[in-house]
Amino acid sequence: MTPRTATSPWAGLTVWLVGLSIYVLAVFHRSSLAVAGLVATERFDISASQLATFTMLQLLVYAGMQIPVGLLVDRFGSRSVLLAGALVLSVAQAGFALSESYPLALTARFFVGLGDAMTFICVIRILAVWFPARRIPLLTQLTGTVGQLGAVGAAVPMTWALSSFGWTRAYLVTACFGLVLAALGALLLRDSPEHRNLRGTTLSLTAVRASLAASWAHPGTRLGFWIHFCTQSSGTAMALLWGYPFFVKGEGRTSGEAGLLLTLIVVSVIVAGPVLGWLIALHPWHRSSMVLVIVGVMAGVWTVVLAWPGDAPFGVLALLALVIGVGGPASVIGFDVGRTSNPAARLASATGIINVAGFCASLWLVVMIGLVLDWRTPGGGTDYSPSAFRWAMSVQYAVWALGLAQILRYRHQARQVIDRGELEAGATT
Repeated sequence: MTPRTATSPWAGLTVWLVGLSIYVLAVFHRSSLAVAGLVATERFDISASQLATFTMLQLLVYAGMQIPVGLLVDRFGSRSVLLAGALVLSVAQAGFALSESYPLALTARFFVGLGDAMTFICVIRILAVWFPARRIPLLTQLTGTVGQLGAVGAAVPMTWALSSFGWTRAYLVTACFGLVLAALGALLLRDSPEHRNLRGTTLSLTAVRASLAASWAHPGTRLGFWIHFCTQSSGTAMALLWGYPFFVKGEGRTSGEAGLLLTLIVVSVIVAGPVLGWLIALHPWHRSSMVLVIVGVMAGVWTVVLAWPGDAPFGVLALLALVIGVGGPASVIGFDVGRTSNPAARLASATGIINVAGFCASLWLVVMIGLVLDWRTPGGGTDYSPSAFRWAMSVQYAVWALGLAQILRYRHQARQVIDRGELEAGATT
């Protein structure tokens, strides 16, 4: 697989935009429970830890499918896998809309995670095929950034839809979007300028093991893994589930203010993504240093919020939302490190390995927050106190401590095997 120039200057852009639209939809479905958490506890009569299980299962499936999906993309091409993902998302979201019991709803979220897992890696593969190497860092950041528009739709608009149309109608309408995009993708998506459907060689179990082992053995892949682990989890846990309850119950904010703060997280992602893409294209040798600074700032602002006597001012909470939003684009730096550390033949599988990291951290964080909330809330229920949230949100420090230690460890090893001159020359050509 090598980057190619499309016969039409608009062909690659069209393919990328269609793939990007499906990824935006996946992020929307992934995030659609964030503002419905309190409604879900009433609809299914569940506790905080049971509510967290929705997101836990979704993230578990997403993370667990990253490597298999990467292998599927290398074998069957981006087009086939991406279209399948759009259809799975639509069916799953329709099932979630119609679910009236907790087990059925859990099953639906399982398939939401499955469909979600089949999107991002495909778009990254599209970039590698259709665009020259010098443009990929910025386009990768733009992919992650624009994808967060799905989370915007899952914040204030979804809050309005739930209150105006109710659970079933709101989720059924969103399920229809995937069918429309799947039809559009069937018409416009291509695996390469020369082929609508591009098939790789059949991989034996031995070849799969060898490819994955070679990817993981490279310290650049491991560095990308821990970058993704360290940066994504805080914003993901807030955006997917705990942000709305934290702002409302933990900080005494209104529903509208909480929705605005969740939107600010996404605004931060949208603004920070292109800026980071430009910076890493100019200074690829300092990618991990940027990550260390970003994580340090995130931990510092969280400390201010959690240590604030009483409810933190809205301006401080807005700063928190903006800072943790930067973690999303920062996690994409991990993919760029993986891209420059692996040959094109195993790019999708290496991307899958790295993508597992942040979602495993997010999964652990979502579950631990729910467990700590239940522990610190006498009598159970959803009447969480600010004190309970301070205890629960403090579990993030464990993720940051582990991630930072591993980044410091593997960036030294990666720098010993990556050619600095070649890396920086590629950034300027």
